[in-house]
Amino acid sequence: MTSVRVDKQHDGNEAADSASGEGYHRALGARQIQMIAIGGAIGTGLFLGAGKGISKAGPSLILAYALAGLVIFFIMRALGELLMYRPVSGSFSEYAREFIGPFAGFVTGWTYWLFWVVTGITEVTAAATYMTYWWDIPQWLSALVFTVILYGANLISVKLFGELEFWFSMVKVTAIIGMILICAGILTLGFSDAGDTASITHLWDLGGFFAGENGIASTLMTLQMVMFAFLAVELVGVTAGESKDPKTVLPKAINTVPWRIAVFYVGALIMILSVVPWTHFKPGVSPFVAAFEEMGLSIGAAIVNFVVLTAALSSCNSGMYSTGRMLRDLALNGQGPKLFTRLTASGTPLIGTTFSAGLMMVGVWINYQWPGEAFNYVVSFATISGMWAWIMILVCQIRYRLKADRGELPQSSFKAPGGIWASAFALAFIGLVVVTMGMDAGNRVALYGAPVWGLLLAVAYLVLKARNPEGVAFAKRS
Repeated sequence: MTSVRVDKQHDGNEAADSASGEGYHRALGARQIQMIAIGGAIGTGLFLGAGKGISKAGPSLILAYALAGLVIFFIMRALGELLMYRPVSGSFSEYAREFIGPFAGFVTGWTYWLFWVVTGITEVTAAATYMTYWWDIPQWLSALVFTVILYGANLISVKLFGELEFWFSMVKVTAIIGMILICAGILTLGFSDAGDTASITHLWDLGGFFAGENGIASTLMTLQMVMFAFLAVELVGVTAGESKDPKTVLPKAINTVPWRIAVFYVGALIMILSVVPWTHFKPGVSPFVAAFEEMGLSIGAAIVNFVVLTAALSSCNSGMYSTGRMLRDLALNGQGPKLFTRLTASGTPLIGTTFSAGLMMVGVWINYQWPGEAFNYVVSFATISGMWAWIMILVCQIRYRLKADRGELPQSSFKAPGGIWASAFALAFIGLVVVTMGMDAGNRVALYGAPVWGLLLAVAYLVLKARNPEGVAFAKRS
């Protein structure tokens, strides 16, 4: 891309209308974008995975979530700065293509697509497993029904996707707020079976705040799990090209990140650990279920099962949405098959969504046939794929800010606080998380898989470039 084309492309009016040029419909309103942003930060990592973190690090898991939440805020504000500079669908790969190079855009697009395909596989399978709590039906049947329903909803219109995500997120938010209010009532009024023992002093009087087996080291080892819980928070960036008023809606959604994390993660854990001593938690047991049991509420398990079911369906729904957009972005830039550019009359990527949904169905079958450790390793690799998008967001924001400060590009109307230094800090933090993964035998295999995936992409890129060496998709943009 030449500098003349960049200047023209980023003219205020054209940037605001970029989605119409891509063929998408701006059908996502403020209400839907806000809940997509909220729901993206709340998943099974909190409802189920936090139990393992508490058993490892004790109350200091609260600090781990707070620190990781600060980093997530830096990432989202960096993304917001880029989105206000140029709101486009498939934003991660598009920014990587512009500010780093065509190969970076190629890797980012295909890696983020892989992340959501694998995530969709695991989440729809998890949803089918949760259904067996109420009904004795074959797991594959539930997985098939859920996949078909979500696939159909995503093809009908982006508005229907937004509505589904709105209500999925509403269930998660309501569950957490309800738990916080119940715990607050127990602490102040002393009702339920936990009323006599509940105390805020549980946060430090059972071995101290850093009560894990190895103290602060145990807290550091939970950072990988904590960051994984935040994966998908960046999904709001993929919706940029289909938001009705991205210049207004997206900054508001991104600015809610601090209070979302403060309430839904830090606040919820403070309340739960004040009611239930951290020593009562075990890996694999939801902290919400443990809290309900401590209160003497047997219905708690059914409530949490319903919530995690909606969380899994929400994640799969997001996967259906984002994979089609990423494939279409790659195809539009000559880095993927042209057939992925096809849209339905309602403006949804037909072939890309269908292809991704088909792979998700194959994955469900594989998981049903061979539900062993190999599949868990694939899931671990998906988390590495998700963090790659964060790395690209931060690197692109740094390069964009440097160019904007030199006057080479227009300044964004939504600058990230801390500028390039905040992004550099976030990159260093992600690096620390990767190091802790390497120290954990259960997650180390994911680091071995990343270079293999990178090599496959490099070979594919070189083949495509050899076939069309003069193509725009392989030219360095300036």
